[in-house]
Amino acid sequence: MSPQPWLLSAVEVHPTPLLNMTATITQNYQITWEKLPEDYILPDEPVDNINQPALAAALTQSLELAGKLPINALTPTNYGICATLNGATVVKAPDWAYIPNITVSREEVIRSYTPQLEGDIPIIVIEFLSDKDGGEYSIKPTYPPGKWFFYECILKVPNYAIFEPASGNLEVYFLDNNTGRYTIQSPDENQHYWIADMNFYLGVWQGTHENRTGYWLRWWDENGQLLLWGSELVEQERQRAEQERQRAEQERQRAERLAAQLRAAGIEPQD
Repeated sequence: MSPQPWLLSAVEVHPTPLLNMTATITQNYQITWEKLPEDYILPDEPVDNINQPALAAALTQSLELAGKLPINALTPTNYGICATLNGATVVKAPDWAYIPNITVSREEVIRSYTPQLEGDIPIIVIEFLSDKDGGEYSIKPTYPPGKWFFYECILKVPNYAIFEPASGNLEVYFLDNNTGRYTIQSPDENQHYWIADMNFYLGVWQGTHENRTGYWLRWWDENGQLLLWGSELVEQERQRAEQERQRAEQERQRAERLAAQLRAAGIEPQD
């Protein structure tokens, strides 16, 4: 498939309240969607801390176990998503993303993924707030652009979430189609955020999972039901089996009492 050019002209990047900036920045880019060159050297940096892989895996696991992960969907973690700006490759690796459909084989996207060329734009990207430089909020438009600019103005990802695992703070932004800018969303009465493109709520849950106690990101369905992890499904089944065993024991004891009453009345109960 040939590259698909798309002109982003006079992009105005307006400040968000979090950035405390007053300047308006404009930048022109000729955007093409091209496969990552085979000789391109991807960054080989470790994740910020030990918690991030577990946080990302937990988001995917509950979707998969609930049967909500289509066969052609991708949920990459710290994985390069590409675009070409004025002939120069840009690769950003969100901590977690949901891509609803790829149109090529998985073997073709082992190293990286190029939207438009190889499938859909991600529906949501999630960043776990870095202990390093706060790059999750970078609206830097010059090459290489910051993450915020890349997701908002280049990829146009409809949902962007930034999560701080230490405090449990979650910010969810929605891409306003009228302005082309991210607008911070307010949670519902349960402190959950509706991600309409996925038909799920995203929210923060506090507890222990995989030997980590703290804040986690989790999914709830449209009825407010929590999508469970594997360990929770096992525990749920254990409790169900235990309740069934207790009901069977109560029924056995009831039958024994009834048989004893019949014998006391001179009646031999039938098997």
